[in-house]
Amino acid sequence: MALEPDMCTRSPIDDALHAFIAAVTHVDMHREPGPQLVELVRAVFGFEAVAIFDADTKRVHQAGDWAFDPDNFVRNIYIFEKSRDDVEMGLCSRVLRVGNFPVGALLLRGEVATKTGTSVAALCALTFDRYHSYANVGRTESARQTEQLRTTVLNSLAHAYKTPLTAIQAASTGLGMMEGLSAGQRDLLNLIDEQTNLLNELTTRLLKTAQLEAQDISLKWECVEIAPLLDDVLAACREQLADVVVQVNLSQDDLALTCDRELLIALLTQYVENAGKYSIAGSTVDIAARNEGGELIFSVSNAGPEIAANDRERVFDLYFRCAETASATPGTGVGLSIAKRAAQAHGGDVWVTSSEGRTTFFASLPIEGRQETQL
Repeated sequence: MALEPDMCTRSPIDDALHAFIAAVTHVDMHREPGPQLVELVRAVFGFEAVAIFDADTKRVHQAGDWAFDPDNFVRNIYIFEKSRDDVEMGLCSRVLRVGNFPVGALLLRGEVATKTGTSVAALCALTFDRYHSYANVGRTESARQTEQLRTTVLNSLAHAYKTPLTAIQAASTGLGMMEGLSAGQRDLLNLIDEQTNLLNELTTRLLKTAQLEAQDISLKWECVEIAPLLDDVLAACREQLADVVVQVNLSQDDLALTCDRELLIALLTQYVENAGKYSIAGSTVDIAARNEGGELIFSVSNAGPEIAANDRERVFDLYFRCAETASATPGTGVGLSIAKRAAQAHGGDVWVTSSEGRTTFFASLPIEGRQETQL
C-alpha cells in the first residue's frame, strides 16, 4: 500500500524542530544557556528576533532586530504567566516550564505557528533545567571546598592562639606569686587571668569546632550515667547560673547513654550556659532528660528573650547570633554549632522552640550510640 504524501515527508517546520532538538543537546553546560539559546533559536527557525528570560539568573538574553526593548515584555510573560500569540504584532509569548514550575519566558518575533512556539519553549525549558542541575553540582562542590578551607584556617588559627595564651597564663601566674603588689595591681592581674581564661575557652571551642567540621574526630564510646554527668555540667556552669533557680527532672534515676562523654558535656554545657546567660534574674531554668523510643531527649528551658521563628534554624550555624540579643549579651556564635555537630556525630539532632517568653533547646541522641557517617 502506498503511503500518503504527508506520512512520508516532513514539513520545513518539522525539519527545523528536529534540527533544534539535535542542537540543544550540544549546548555548552559550562556557560549560561540563555545567550546560546537565543542565537540557536533564531538561526534554526529564521525568526526576526528572540528574547529569553532566565528566572534563575534574572537575566534577559536577546538576539535579532527588535523594534522595542523586549526586556520588560519578556519578564512580564514570566511574572504574569501569560502565554499567547499576537498575530497582528507577529509575537509569540511562552512561559518556560519544567513540569508546572515556571523557570523563565520566551518571546519570538516573526511568523510563528502555535505548535512551533510551544515546542521551542519546552526545549528551552529542558535546557535550562539541565544547566541548573549541572550548575548546582558545581556549586555544591565549590561550597564543600570553601568549607574545607575555612575549617583548615580555623584550626590553624586556634592552634596558633594556644601558644601565646599559654605564655600569658604562665606570666600571669608568676606575677600572682610575687609579693608587694598593690590592690590595683592585683585587680589588673585578676582581669588578665579572667580574660585569658575566656580566650582559652574560646580557642578550645574553635579547635573542637574545626575537628567536628573536618570530620577527623574519633568518638570515645562509653556508657555514661546521666545524673552524675549533669552534676558535673551544673558545677562547671555555677557562675552563669548564679541568678536563677535550677530544676533537674530525669524520667528515671538510672538513665544512661552510650556516647562520647566529652562531647556530650560540651553540648549540655553550651545549652546550660546559654540558659543562664539569657534568663531573667530570679527565673527558673528547667533541665530534663527522658527516654523516648530508643533515644535520650535532653531539654534545657529558660525564661527570657524569644528567638524569632526565622532564626530558630540559624542559631545552630557557626558565628550566627540573633540580632535582638547580639548587642545586649556578649557571645561568639560558636557554642551552638558545636552542640549541633556533637549531636550529629552521635547520629542525633538538635532543635529549639521559643514562644510566650520561654525558650527550650533540645537534643536527641540514640541510647545505644549510632555514629553518623556524615556530620
